[in-house]
Amino acid sequence: MIRENATSAQIALAWVLAQKPWIVPIPGTTKLHRLTENIGADSIQLSAEELKEIENASVHIKVVGTRYTEQMEKSTGL
Repeated sequence: MIRENATSAQIALAWVLAQKPWIVPIPGTTKLHRLTENIGADSIQLSAEELKEIENASVHIKVVGTRYTEQMEKSTGL
């Protein structure tokens, strides 16, 4: 893990925040402790080295499946 004291959710949110200044993640939760955890991501500034580490690891992840079922895909009009 990049940071021993950060949760996976915080790292994921920090990564999204590091992509572009106009991208704002909107994580959903029904638990106050998860909201507090998510807010903690704002204080994590990933270094260029850490961002590269995440990028290098992600290229080894095989994405399978589709985003929508066939019926839902048709309803998107795309």
